[in-house]
Amino acid sequence: MAASTATRIYPFMPGGAAHGTKLVSGAVVLSDLTDKPRFGLKGGGSATWLAAQGITLPAVNRIGEHHGIRVLRLGNEDILLLAKDADETLAEVKTAWQAAPAPKGYSSWREEGWAWMRLSGPRLAEAMSSLCALDLRSQKFGADDIAQTRVGHVEAVTFRSPSGFDILFDITASAFFARAVAAVAGHTA
Repeated sequence: MAASTATRIYPFMPGGAAHGTKLVSGAVVLSDLTDKPRFGLKGGGSATWLAAQGITLPAVNRIGEHHGIRVLRLGNEDILLLAKDADETLAEVKTAWQAAPAPKGYSSWREEGWAWMRLSGPRLAEAMSSLCALDLRSQKFGADDIAQTRVGHVEAVTFRSPSGFDILFDITASAFFARAVAAVAGHTA
């Protein structure tokens, strides 16, 4: 099967490694965004190449925006592009990157190696205070801030989304993370 027609199976989908694991809903809601487009670049030349494409890069541990793509700067040469609603724009960036000569960094395989989850709901603040040791209140942790920390006992990257917190972590921990959130949600209900 050609790569362009292959169907990916994500952890919570039928056949996925976490299939059958319940995602909580109610006072705390856990949503799976793992199937949404994203692209990560790392290594020498990543930042310079992206900037040459007209993508303005934020400071490290901050978030920027480029034509509907969220630009997460995880390190000087470690950038993640999230395109929940900008699939075509991200596809253009990836195509240009694939065709470009070096130096351009290398793909960090974030679209295959990381789960992308969203926590929301009316008891979100209480749940996040139990899941993460950082003070994530809005007066301490802004809309454009990134935390690289532990969330739900898993090494993760987290940031605010319009409806809650987005959390990115190693995809192999998907079921474990969902169970950790469910346990906290059971205490916050």
